Parts: sequence; C-alpha cells; structure tokens
Amino acid sequence: QVRLVESGGGLVQAGESLTLSCVASGTIDIVLDMAWYRQAPGNQRDLVATITRGAITNYADSVKGRFTISRDNTRNTASLQMDSLKPEDTAIYYCYCRARRRGSASFGDYWGQGTRVTVSS
Repeated sequence: QVRLVESGGGLVQAGESLTLSCVASGTIDIVLDMAWYRQAPGNQRDLVATITRGAITNYADSVKGRFTISRDNTRNTASLQMDSLKPEDTAIYYCYCRARRRGSASFGDYWGQGTRVTVSS
C-alpha cells in the first residue's frame, strides 16, 4: 500500500509559524492530487489546501494568505507552510494523496496518520 507520513506538528504561540511535511512511500506509480486536511476536536475533517500534480493550488478561505502548500513530484512529498498561526488553526493535520500503485490499473485515496498542531493564545 501507499503510505503517507506527516511530520512537523507541534505547539506554537499565535502569530508564529510551522511547516508540515508529508512523504509518500511504497510501490507508487504516480501521485495525482495531494492535499492537507485538518480536524479539530468535535469537528469534521476539513480541507485546508490542495495541490495538483501540475502545482495548481487551492486553499480554504480560513487559511488564504497564511498557508502555502507545495510539492515535489520526484520525491512524492508535500509541505504546508503555515504562517501567522491562530488558535483556530489548532487541529490534527492529515496529508492526503490520490495515487496509483505500480502494477495497478486504478487510483486510490491515501491518508497519513496525522500530526498535531496546537496554537496557544
């Protein structure tokens, strides 16, 4: 299976920055879209940012101008640069990708285990 591993979460104060990283590994043929989602306690998992293989990006309104998603197609990695963090950004952040495994005819959706981001006031 394709596996995604996130890193970079932690505890920061409001106004500070964090960079999250995601590495996809396994018998990967090609990775299409990648994205970051987040889930705060008691809430649903919400889309934060997406990036296509061609590096077209989209962001949730709540993070526009503060977060930047990027990727490296060769390394099958994605990053989320988070600036001007707010307490409302506190959540577990999950990496997502749509990918096809080598030898497979179909694409699948894959998720990381999540990394916790806590922003204090």
